[in-house]
Amino acid sequence: MQARDNAEGEVSASAFQYRGFVNYWFARFLNAFSIQIVSVAIGWQIYDETRDPFLLGLVGLVQFTPALLLVLVTGATADHFSRRRIMGACIAAEALCVLGLVAIWVLRSHVEGGAGLIWPIFIVLTIFGVARAFLGPAVQSLVANLVPREAFGNAVTWNSSSFQIAMIVGPVFGGLLYGINPLAPYVLAFALFSVASTLTFFIPKPAERTVPERGSWQTLLAGFQFIWKQPIVLGAISLDMFAVLLGGATALLPAIARDVLEVGPWGLGCLRAASGLGAVAMAIWLMRHPIRDRAGYVMFAAVAVYGLFVIVFGLSHVVWLSVLSLSIVGAADMVSVYIRATLVQLATPDDVRGRVSAVNMVFIGASNDLGEFRAGTMAAMVGVVPAVVLGGAGSILVAGLWARGFPELREKRHLSGR
Repeated sequence: MQARDNAEGEVSASAFQYRGFVNYWFARFLNAFSIQIVSVAIGWQIYDETRDPFLLGLVGLVQFTPALLLVLVTGATADHFSRRRIMGACIAAEALCVLGLVAIWVLRSHVEGGAGLIWPIFIVLTIFGVARAFLGPAVQSLVANLVPREAFGNAVTWNSSSFQIAMIVGPVFGGLLYGINPLAPYVLAFALFSVASTLTFFIPKPAERTVPERGSWQTLLAGFQFIWKQPIVLGAISLDMFAVLLGGATALLPAIARDVLEVGPWGLGCLRAASGLGAVAMAIWLMRHPIRDRAGYVMFAAVAVYGLFVIVFGLSHVVWLSVLSLSIVGAADMVSVYIRATLVQLATPDDVRGRVSAVNMVFIGASNDLGEFRAGTMAAMVGVVPAVVLGGAGSILVAGLWARGFPELREKRHLSGR
């Protein structure tokens, strides 16, 4: 680790005192920012053309499936090869996928009957999902190699903030650019993906403690085995997965923006940005007031609040209340993410961190992308508003069940110790 990277040669609790983390953070931010831009453009364009909420859910499913199918490979890759090189290569692949989307949109507008061809978009999104499947474990496990243990909690907060800041600014940019020209969001995303990929190669080579192992099922399954033997880690990861799987409403925002709130692409961008705004505000609070006690109880309370305000959002028919509800949802989710990420990373040895991160990314993917599929499918069956409200109620139920089923996690007091 770069434990002494500042001028005085002392360990700093601020992650930004370490050069490798600075380059890493900006690359990760630009990557997340670009993904948000593309997500808004894709979601609006598909729903605008088809009015089918099921297809909105399918966008998430095709991006999650590669992470599930490749989980044993992606984690082992992160543990046995350079994580920063994997990060750079995967972001470059995402840039190429954006070019593929641009090519599809152009061809569809110039080919007779091309406007009705949606399936090529899902093929590109599947490839995009493969790149993200390999990117996730490398990115998650690399950060622990860039800062010392004393600065890790600060790094987790900054990492979560980078994603949430991207969720604030990216959707607004995506919505505004789409209103100007449907191809504009993709052009900007390609440029930013390219910059992010370049930045990764300026990250100083970290002291990764990866140990070459002979390939075997036991080696590949090490991430699952570690998580299964750690009740606190298993409880934290699975709690987040099922709460967001049921309560996530991101996939339905284009339908809500267009049909319920009756706002355009810019309004959709604001809705997508709202949860990020609340998350960043909470991240700033956590930087100044880190959770020092009763971490388990705080985590379960945050998940319950998350579910409650998903319900409020689903019942809302006015823009200001919808935005406020999503902001509180984002703030509550940030508390959960902060606690879960700190517990998982600090409890995991470096030689299996990539494989554990790969499993964690599958859980996260299941909660986000598969959650979008759940929302889209349920909306197609019972309607958009009932799908959101029932999902929020499910998140509250999960919080109660997990608090009873994982007493070690519930009673966890301190993030770095007992």
